[in-house]
Amino acid sequence: MYNLLRKKKNRLVQPAAVLMFLLVASLSCVAQKELNLPNHDDKPYYLGIGLMYNTSRLQVAQHPLFLQNDSITVVEPENAGGFGLSGMFTFRLSKRFEIRASLPEFMFAYKNLTYHLKYPDPTKDEKPIMTKRIESILVGLPIHFKLRSDRIDNFRVYMFAGGKFEYDLASNSTARRAEDLVKLNKYNLAVEGGIGFNFYFPVFILSPEIKFSNGISNIHSRDANLKYSNTIDRLSTRMIVFSLIFEG
Repeated sequence: MYNLLRKKKNRLVQPAAVLMFLLVASLSCVAQKELNLPNHDDKPYYLGIGLMYNTSRLQVAQHPLFLQNDSITVVEPENAGGFGLSGMFTFRLSKRFEIRASLPEFMFAYKNLTYHLKYPDPTKDEKPIMTKRIESILVGLPIHFKLRSDRIDNFRVYMFAGGKFEYDLASNSTARRAEDLVKLNKYNLAVEGGIGFNFYFPVFILSPEIKFSNGISNIHSRDANLKYSNTIDRLSTRMIVFSLIFEG
């Protein structure tokens, strides 16, 4: 009987020992989880590069002449996509705050305006609905203030806000023969804000980010002699930018 009890006790002890070993091993793995780039927060500054996709549109304010116009009945802005590339310089202010600037930001953006014509002119190949595609090559200098959360293992969340100055290399404001164009000014100012996520890898940080940009300048170069321009008073930009940022 003693031998039977001893064998039964041994059968119970062995699984319990294995379970205890596995529990200790798992706790040890959790405790020894490796932090990637553990000294990154000690850097006074660091560099990065961003790959961007944007969707943009124009905010339209009608001119009083629009109500008197009997040819154009509706002017509708439409969303259009684009892409961009940016170099970034980030300077650490404190544990929570950073300031980030681009060096600079290059963005290819497209903006569409759709016109509903009451009396289309067939001699000019006009249709009842005409869409004017406006292309922009933007060189931007954004500056953002970042608020960062605590780092949780290899993950962190941040929010940012700031402003941007833009110069449009493809501006057509000086075009002479532009009967069917909507002219845009070269310069623009915008306020921006968004949220991002830091994922720490062994040799770099990957930061998916979403940014909202609202222009505060009137970029419309109005020409009273142009059919598609004289009914519009003010145009301002609206843009959403999705970015993948690589930092080190």
